[in-house]
Amino acid sequence: MMRKAAALVLVLCGATLVSACGSSGGLLNRGRPDEMAVTRAAPLVVPPDFALTPPSPGAPRPQDSDAGKQTLETLFGGPSARSSIETDAINRSGTAAASIRSTVGDPGTQTVAKGQVLRDILAAPEGDGQAASASIPG
Repeated sequence: MMRKAAALVLVLCGATLVSACGSSGGLLNRGRPDEMAVTRAAPLVVPPDFALTPPSPGAPRPQDSDAGKQTLETLFGGPSARSSIETDAINRSGTAAASIRSTVGDPGTQTVAKGQVLRDILAAPEGDGQAASASIPG
């Protein structure tokens, strides 16, 4: 008799657990909210005034202008006035030769090797200069 009661309780517990998985109702039927009905969608409203003016006939299209120039004007507000020192430096520098890139990349161009010598200078201990010496690589 005890075995039958234990089996009956086990079957009832199993049936209750399995009924929770179904959507047909029963003991564990909960009213779940509909995710689409939780909030109302606001109606679409067109603002009354865009403050847009129609384009002038013959005027250049905004899409055809230089994007880089527009970006610089937007970020920095257009060209700023240069100081007298900056203007003087630009005037003294002159214009670059048209072939400057090919001249710099030419293997015959004399350049200063800044490799190991510069590392030695930067790694040298600080001193008063009494024991300083110089050597010219040959």
